[in-house]
Amino acid sequence: MTLTGNVLTPGQPDADIAIVGAGIVGVACALQLARQGRRVLLVDRQAPGHGASFGNAGHLATEQVFPIADLSILKRLPSMLMDPMGPLRLDWKYLPRALPWFTRLLLNLRAAPFQRSVAGIRTLNEGSLGAWQRLLGSIERSQLLKQDGSLLVFERPESRPALEALQARLQQQAVPVQSWSAQAVQQAAPQLSRQIQGGLFFPATGHFLDPYQVVCELFDAALKLGVRFVQQEVHTGQVHAGGVTLSSAQGALTARQVLIACGAHSARLTAALTGKQVPLDTERGYHLMLPNEHQRLPFAVTSLERKFIMTPMTEGLRLAGTVEFAGLERPPSMQRAWQLHRLSQGLFERDLDATGATPWMGFRPSLADSLPVIDQVCEGRVLLAFGHQHLGLTQAAVTAEWLGRLVQGEPQAHLAAYRLDRF
Repeated sequence: MTLTGNVLTPGQPDADIAIVGAGIVGVACALQLARQGRRVLLVDRQAPGHGASFGNAGHLATEQVFPIADLSILKRLPSMLMDPMGPLRLDWKYLPRALPWFTRLLLNLRAAPFQRSVAGIRTLNEGSLGAWQRLLGSIERSQLLKQDGSLLVFERPESRPALEALQARLQQQAVPVQSWSAQAVQQAAPQLSRQIQGGLFFPATGHFLDPYQVVCELFDAALKLGVRFVQQEVHTGQVHAGGVTLSSAQGALTARQVLIACGAHSARLTAALTGKQVPLDTERGYHLMLPNEHQRLPFAVTSLERKFIMTPMTEGLRLAGTVEFAGLERPPSMQRAWQLHRLSQGLFERDLDATGATPWMGFRPSLADSLPVIDQVCEGRVLLAFGHQHLGLTQAAVTAEWLGRLVQGEPQAHLAAYRLDRF
């Protein structure tokens, strides 16, 4: 089968590589592989960029080198079950299904696996900013990324020791970080509350002015190189001597290789093609977009105590954060998105305007060790790039570069930490 537009016609295999997933990781990989001369077919049940890539915080979070949880999660578990509006929530109805994943998560908090996770996250993050500069520069869209740092602020004097401890841990991991006084915060972001005591500034970070536009620009560039897109939901697949066959309600798609890059939806297809069950779960994240707030912040600002981030974008100010474990099927709890506006109250000299605000929820694909899978298995027929947890946007460009080298057969010893067979 080959593809013309969105119409399938009889013929040879549809592509050299079929990529399942048209989020930021899948689209970046599609562009990379097309530049390497591959015939690429991109497949997704939604239009490109309409999953988690549409509504993420827009923060290039190279400073976030620690796993998604630490041992304090044990202390927070009771409140997670009781507080529907807390920053970390577990739907008690989902608890039986989540227990195996949480058990693996806790086992990975032991010293040795925890340090392996830190090293793996740091390695990806250290290459992320440069990879994004190269990728956006290659399509002449460098202006979509503001490389102006980000700020973590604190409000209570008793929070200072925790902030100083975090700074020390980050410095041990060679993360560029500066301690800012309250005066420095006010000078850089004068609309923030004068109750803020200070913070940590991360100069090697930045933010995207419109994460969805980034996906669209990369997708358009990929189309110009011959990448084809079909909107179908892939249900299962089969690896065979000639490559891979993917099955959907609209029929079969064939390719010499397949790349699984469909984020939180990757586990089922990975199991079907490789026989491997991966400990993948979804951290449901929310945002609230404020269209009337364009001049409040010069860069992304996170609150240490309130545990959410505010990112200035072309369309306004995006408030994002919270973690909810409730799986892929349960409907969103949009009051959690509106809770972000309530959390912002008191962080500014004048409260934010929520007139016309729009809420959103998406699925962060998180593996129990906080590392993605980036690998090539089944005698090279199955490629994998999923599970980037909170860092999908941050790590997409460097993942695409690494995957491109993997496909070309270049030695990739540094990918050992991200292999599928670690599970």
